[in-house]
Amino acid sequence: MALLAAGPAAGQADEEEAGFQGYLQLLAARGRAEGVRESTIAAMTSGLTLNQRVIQLDRAQPGSSSGTIPAFEPYRRQHVDSSRILRGRRQYAAVSGQIGAIEQRYGVPGPVLMAIWGHETDYGGYTGNFDLPRALATLAYEGRRRELFADEFVAAMKMVDRGVPRSKLVGSWAGAFGNPQFLPSVYLRVAQDGDGDGFADIWSSRTDTLASIANYFRDAGWRSGQPWGIAVSVPDGLDRNSLGTTLKSPRCPRVFDRHTGWKTMAEWRALGIVPRSGSWPGDNVMASLLEPDGRGRTAYLLTGNYRVILDYNCSNFYALSVGLLADEISR
Repeated sequence: MALLAAGPAAGQADEEEAGFQGYLQLLAARGRAEGVRESTIAAMTSGLTLNQRVIQLDRAQPGSSSGTIPAFEPYRRQHVDSSRILRGRRQYAAVSGQIGAIEQRYGVPGPVLMAIWGHETDYGGYTGNFDLPRALATLAYEGRRRELFADEFVAAMKMVDRGVPRSKLVGSWAGAFGNPQFLPSVYLRVAQDGDGDGFADIWSSRTDTLASIANYFRDAGWRSGQPWGIAVSVPDGLDRNSLGTTLKSPRCPRVFDRHTGWKTMAEWRALGIVPRSGSWPGDNVMASLLEPDGRGRTAYLLTGNYRVILDYNCSNFYALSVGLLADEISR
């Protein structure tokens, strides 16, 4: 019985595999229509089989829930830990000769770039071991997010068409790869050859990795000279009911629903908000308030740059921990 529960029965599996092989021809035709060379199409589709493990992982993803949001503090302790901070500082020191030029060109602080790298793959410690073409084709065939993954499969073909070795296409079951865990379409759009060797190598080049993340952030609207946010204390008498907003984000609405409306730093200061350390950003910098663990705990004033981190991964816990790790790396 356990063997039967592990996957589809033999007849069903044969039928699914036949359907998958037929679907590969549709992906090949789509690539062909977008100008991908025949040799690349063959290299990307030959020998691919349906990956049942990828389907299992995708179907196990949690859906939206109205349940209680967990506390941020345990997540912070796990992701902004002393080991990750120390290794981030070491990596930052290792690129000291290149990071200044990257910061000047893209306008994004080096510690923020390092924090993204640290969160995504533990500074390259683990980048995934799934064959990307097989995973992407499987996810497209499964159909839950067909257009997304069909587009990413074609983008992966275009990567190979432009000189990326097929052997480089290894990563997560969901199609992300390299040090910054880009999807193929993101690689095509923002990957950078930071060290000037003619190849945007986000797999083994620290300089290319950081330049590529910086290009992503600049493209997403990072504002040079502004922090991502600051930790603050909120007075007991703050009227939170007056701070709401009627604006609704079309992307990740449940993430943004936890934020107040926008006010200037001067307006927040007038309401009795106090930084926990450091100094205030400029009076005219706009920010929203987030209290991830509720009243009486550390809260955060978040600028537009925080929204850029959310563009990378739409999770308040992720974005907060990236910002906090960046602050620690820079100390």
